[in-house]
Amino acid sequence: QVQLVESGAGLVQAGGSLRLSCAATGNIGRINTMGWYRQAPGKQRELVEGETTFGNTDYADSVKGRFTISRDNAKNMGYLQMNSQKLEDTGVYYCTSKVDGWDYWGQGTQVTVSS
Repeated sequence: QVQLVESGAGLVQAGGSLRLSCAATGNIGRINTMGWYRQAPGKQRELVEGETTFGNTDYADSVKGRFTISRDNAKNMGYLQMNSQKLEDTGVYYCTSKVDGWDYWGQGTQVTVSS
């Protein structure tokens, strides 16, 4: 079993930056991909940015040039660096990962962007 735990939640002013972390623990052979989704109030969960099994990165147009994902394989950690944040970035952010071919999700962490 694999667990994903997000951290780094918080309140940030518009235009500011925040970095989310995702720790993968448990019986990990190989992390295939990692990524991030978010769910704004009253909206469906949507992809923010994530690695694909083909080796490239998918992302929402709304975060292009502002958000960046990265991974530390030695620590089984994933990150989402969010810059130039906007009010519409507010939501619950979920880490997701494909580990040894199986998909896992974190519990989610709240990000609130204020004016």
